[in-house]
Amino acid sequence: MKNLVIGFVALIFAVAISSCSKKCNNEQPRARVLNNGTSSVSVGIKTSNGNTVNINNVAPQAASPYASYAAGAITFTISVTVNGTKTDYVKDVTVGNCYDYDIAIDASNVITVKAVDRNA
Repeated sequence: MKNLVIGFVALIFAVAISSCSKKCNNEQPRARVLNNGTSSVSVGIKTSNGNTVNINNVAPQAASPYASYAAGAITFTISVTVNGTKTDYVKDVTVGNCYDYDIAIDASNVITVKAVDRNA
């Protein structure tokens, strides 16, 4: 009987630990813009189901809030205007649930996209 109680307590403890380890429960991916560039930036996020989520007019030295969208094949269209000239940068990626994407523009207006696993 004592071994049964110890086994039951161990099982409850293991379930409690495993349920607390995940920070994300199959939630949609999210993206935000970190603009350290010299002009405002807009990003269009087109999903494989045809929907588009826009993050518009992120000022220099600012960050946008996160925007959620469906996982799958995604096209990021990043629009930067420098000295009156608008340039679009297009990046096709496949994204999964439980990831955040930081679309960062540096002081030289160079763009990087970094994926962050919310369960890490």
